[in-house]
Amino acid sequence: MRRPRLCLVIPALNESQAIGKVLDEVPREIVDEVLVVDNGSTDDTASLALSHGAKVLFEPRRGYGNACLAAIRYLEGIEPEVVIFIDGDYSSDPREVDLVLRPILRGEADLVIGNRAPSMMEEGSMPLHARLGNRLALVLLRILYGRSFSDLGPFRAIRWIGLKSLGMKDQTYGWNVEMMIKASKMGLRIVEVDVSYRRRIGRSKISGTPVGSMKAGYRIIMTIIRHFLS
Repeated sequence: MRRPRLCLVIPALNESQAIGKVLDEVPREIVDEVLVVDNGSTDDTASLALSHGAKVLFEPRRGYGNACLAAIRYLEGIEPEVVIFIDGDYSSDPREVDLVLRPILRGEADLVIGNRAPSMMEEGSMPLHARLGNRLALVLLRILYGRSFSDLGPFRAIRWIGLKSLGMKDQTYGWNVEMMIKASKMGLRIVEVDVSYRRRIGRSKISGTPVGSMKAGYRIIMTIIRHFLS
């Protein structure tokens, strides 16, 4: 199978404790370019990313979606064939890039979502309130859109041509579910693959507290409902 040109996108906000470890584990024989989008960090995330061989973009407007949208604007000048998104907190394993890429290489998928399988999840990596919020969103997707997914995992791969066609807009934590909804509506082939999940390094901006999870959950649920009503 011919290997496509691949870009790995890592949105990052104050991930100085983790970003070096994440970048050191990226399989450079597979990934052509590693792009870290610094989303307004107040620590040395950006300088560490540079020292570990990443291209760094700066998006001072806070929001996971804003960071991803900044990456898309940059990639329009590169035109990769596949884009992979992974968090910068070391919770997902960059060495598993080949797992999420494989269905695309086989011509079986346009979008591959990494399912944080319970059997591959480190104890304590996802607090109860985060698991419940994830489950609620998945139930709503099934009820409103008739699509059954196992996870809203952020570790995912998508063909560049498909990503451009989605017209992504969400600026916050509704980004991942917006991608799944729009891809479903457009008939893109979506495949889930099991990936590991470990306790993140540093405190989570979302699942670190029940309040953080509630805010992110609200954004996700409102994104699901808004697209259903539109």
